[in-house]
Amino acid sequence: MRSPFRSASQPAAGSHNRLLVTVAQCVPFAIALVVVAIEFSPAHFLYTGPLLTATPALATVTMGPKGTLAAAAVALAVSVTTATYNQAWGSQQVYTNFLAILLVSAASVTTSSVMHTRRQNELNQVRRIAIAAQRVILRPVPARLGPVRTASMYLAAETGAEIGGDLYEAVQTRYGVRMIVGDVRGKGLPAVRSAAAVLGAFREAVHYEDDLAEVINHCAAALRRERAMPRGIDQAEDAQDQAESFVTVLVAQVLDTHMVELVNRGHPAPLVLHQGSVQALMPTSPLPPLGLEDLITGPPAKAESYPFAPGDQLLLHTDGVIEARNRDNDFFALPEAMEAVQARTPSEFLEQLHQELIRHTQGRLADDVAMVLVERVVE
Repeated sequence: MRSPFRSASQPAAGSHNRLLVTVAQCVPFAIALVVVAIEFSPAHFLYTGPLLTATPALATVTMGPKGTLAAAAVALAVSVTTATYNQAWGSQQVYTNFLAILLVSAASVTTSSVMHTRRQNELNQVRRIAIAAQRVILRPVPARLGPVRTASMYLAAETGAEIGGDLYEAVQTRYGVRMIVGDVRGKGLPAVRSAAAVLGAFREAVHYEDDLAEVINHCAAALRRERAMPRGIDQAEDAQDQAESFVTVLVAQVLDTHMVELVNRGHPAPLVLHQGSVQALMPTSPLPPLGLEDLITGPPAKAESYPFAPGDQLLLHTDGVIEARNRDNDFFALPEAMEAVQARTPSEFLEQLHQELIRHTQGRLADDVAMVLVERVVE
């Protein structure tokens, strides 16, 4: 069951960007095909030398050293082939074009290699900063918390990214083990700031609020304060992003009475695996996400209780899991995947789910993925 609220950044934008990059990478080879078509037609008297010379230079802009080298090899092959076909060897123009292609190709490959190394160094630096930020915002949950064993996993859809708008946490408190999983609608730094605000409020409130619904209220208040904070020179644009953003959140509490309490604010329902069968823990009264409190018309949120027996496994997840699609546009069948898992520990359980998800999507995630697995220890 998918949440009625779209909490993830729109995957269409990423797909559009990837399409543009693919089209740009095809341009140098398309030019080479145009040259071949001209040279093998009655219009071969047209001067196509500049087109071939530009091919490796264009490849430098959109491809790495290997792609640039491939474009240069194609340009040289086309030059040799067309000169042979048109019996143009011996003319000064052919040798001039051939030399120009060689020089531009050598310069393009060298430039591409330098640019690739520079980009890789910058990416490595960004990754190091992102990993440091992730350890503060999204730290791995402990392997054991009171009566449960736990594990967490975060997968960023963006290439080279480590953190995004998904959030999770699990904490041992005097009220029991409390957990949160959420998903910020939006992307970039505004999404990270919103996630950090919600997580910060949760980590504080879980230790002194006995009512799980009050914990959620603290998270909502922190998000409102974050959205109201000015942002300097980009204040107008950022204020619009903040005004349109919301956060779907699920907060859970494992009790000593073999029950689990949930408060769901527009988030995908968690799944519990009991004796080999998976069941979705759907809220009886759906509530809107954080940031959309104006849509609440009924009574205030209250925690709902569900059975959680020894040996049961509870999976909290974001919609990046259940909305992951394959080439046939089919959604990932998460309940069936959970029922097929054979694992001894929560970390092994999540790793097997991860492998199934990657197989389903063939490694192309359209949205970030966060999962927290909680297993009640058999007494």
